[in-house]
Amino acid sequence: MILTVTLNTALDITYRVPALRPHATHRVTDVTERPGGKGLNVARVLAALGHRVTVTGFAGGATGREIRERLTGVTDALVPVTGATRRTVAVVDERTGDTTQLNEPGPLITPAEWSAFQDVYEALVPAARAVALCGSLPPGVPVGAYAGLVRTARAAGVPVLLDTGGEPLRRAVAARPDLIKPNADELAELTGSHEPWRATQDARRRGAHAVVPSLGPEGLVAATPEGRWRAAPPARLRGNPTGAGDSVSAGLLSGLVDGLPWPRTLARAVALSAATVLAPAAGEFDRAAYEELVGRVAVTGEVTAA
Repeated sequence: MILTVTLNTALDITYRVPALRPHATHRVTDVTERPGGKGLNVARVLAALGHRVTVTGFAGGATGREIRERLTGVTDALVPVTGATRRTVAVVDERTGDTTQLNEPGPLITPAEWSAFQDVYEALVPAARAVALCGSLPPGVPVGAYAGLVRTARAAGVPVLLDTGGEPLRRAVAARPDLIKPNADELAELTGSHEPWRATQDARRRGAHAVVPSLGPEGLVAATPEGRWRAAPPARLRGNPTGAGDSVSAGLLSGLVDGLPWPRTLARAVALSAATVLAPAAGEFDRAAYEELVGRVAVTGEVTAA
């Protein structure tokens, strides 16, 4: 079982419009709704790849109930809260392919709700093959929350992937996660460097075992104890990038639990990310595109471990 944690779950709503224009009324041509938040997107992709997945985090109010009703293919271990789970809205301009994202704030989490979640998490971790800690923290959750969750997983001998940013990332890196997957901006904020190789090495010195930042349409770089690599899709793709980074996390976790070498894991992650850009809704991936792309991802680099 793979455990994914989404402390700031969301109902992801995707609108498609012929063209997005400021100060204008728009006729929406298509609407899709999916359970969202980074960890739930990761879980959906992992489940589609055939992995057993348990999801935990918070869910509250009518939106939280709708999320739980829409969960399929995963085990629901979400913790109920009084506040209402947020919604996110992605507006896709069909003319340009560009996406505009609107994210509501999450619910206020009380100390008792945070304590209840920690109890659930500690009970689930020992049975997990890997843990993914993903996304922003809702109001009320301590800024050092991910650091504590990393330590719990490491104490149980369970590898942990972390995908967050800002101060929660800075604090959690010091807890020595097995793998972090920031985007380029999050990595630069952590290290002060916009040069990918320098920044990944700096993040490793701060405590991360392996660092795999996503570089958008240019793919990934990876700095690990075994070596360092760059992986890129065969071509730039137009589409909705919402959830593409979460598919990278799913690909990395899938490769980890399947025991794949880093080059094959990175190729899987990049192909899943590209196939997500081509999918019509956030948090989905185009399986045919993934199967066609995975063998065409260019992976270059070197093994440095003995």
